[in-house]
Amino acid sequence: MTKNNRVSISLGLGVLFIAVSFLYLNYKVPSMEILQAIRLPRFILTLITGMVLASVGNIYQMLLNNPLAEPYILGTSSGSALFSITAYIMGFTYLMPLFGFLGAVLAMTLVWFIAKTGSGINTVKLILSGIIVSMICSAVISLYIYLFPNQITIIMGTLMGSLNHVFTNLEWYIFLGLVALSLLLLTYLYFLSNSLNIISTGDITAHSLGVDTAKIRKQIFIITSLLIAIVTSYAGIIGFVGLIIPHIVRMICGDNLRNNYFITMLIGGTFLLLCDFLAFHISPFGELPVGIITTLIGSIFFISILRKRN
Repeated sequence: MTKNNRVSISLGLGVLFIAVSFLYLNYKVPSMEILQAIRLPRFILTLITGMVLASVGNIYQMLLNNPLAEPYILGTSSGSALFSITAYIMGFTYLMPLFGFLGAVLAMTLVWFIAKTGSGINTVKLILSGIIVSMICSAVISLYIYLFPNQITIIMGTLMGSLNHVFTNLEWYIFLGLVALSLLLLTYLYFLSNSLNIISTGDITAHSLGVDTAKIRKQIFIITSLLIAIVTSYAGIIGFVGLIIPHIVRMICGDNLRNNYFITMLIGGTFLLLCDFLAFHISPFGELPVGIITTLIGSIFFISILRKRN
């Protein structure tokens, strides 16, 4: 794709993002106080979550050479969900994001401990370790559903994704700090994009060009796990964003990560804003979990992509 095409696509996506953002922030807002206290924080949470999920999914699909790789593949989301639900059941409602973050970090540590070998980290073993940890966490969450049926609304909201977190003043400032950290980590990943492009061609080629594949992979898995820990601790598990958006972006912009990285973030954020808007406004029964909307829309996109490729 030429530079002029990238600029045209970026401008078009920028206009779409502005339109969706304006609609999201201003549709049926009863007062300026509601806009500032509820709608704006939700907008920022939704935007950063979509950006993180899409960019991490894009990186994982490229790094693991697996078109079905998605951001939750290493088990961090399951650990975050388990600890968030545990905090709620224990009565520590306001500590759910903190517990969720700690759960994600502990899950990531456990996955690395299981996958670690004498010579370093084996990618296949890392993925299998993530699946194992996810299954353990899912089993405990299922036990919670059985033991605490009265709490099923919160449990299912965490498992299907929820962007309606209400921030206290202290939580708001902590969250803004985590947003700034997320943007810094996303920027750092961009500077690794050339190395990722080379690694995607194979380890032999990468080593011949002087790329330390083991070091790069370790950095990427740690950074992406932290990013997923941050967004999952506030938003729960939101499926399909990190799976489908990278495929759409590569169809538009090609496989070069350096060229499509920021476009992936922009489309991911815009897509989740639109899905959350629909989840909040279209149902006559009240707000739907946003994961239902992302899965429905993502499934339709994925089917159409598969049909075109056939």
